[in-house]
Amino acid sequence: MAEEVKSSAPEQSGADVVKGDFATILVGVGTMLDNTLTPLSKVLAQTLDSMTTVARQILDGLNSSLGEKK
Repeated sequence: MAEEVKSSAPEQSGADVVKGDFATILVGVGTMLDNTLTPLSKVLAQTLDSMTTVARQILDGLNSSLGEKK
C-alpha cells in the first residue's frame, strides 16, 4: 500500500508540471503576439492616416479642377 501512494504522488506532480509548462507557453505566445501586433497596429494606423491625407488632397484637387470648368 505504501508503494501505491508513492507511485501516485509523482504522477500528480508531473501533471502539475505539464499544466505549468502549458500555461507558461500560453503566456509566452500571448506576449510575443502582443509585442508583434502593437508595432504593426501603429504602422497600420499611420498608413491609413497617410492614405486619408492623400485621398483628401486628390479629392480637393478634383473638386478645384471641376469647379474651374463650370
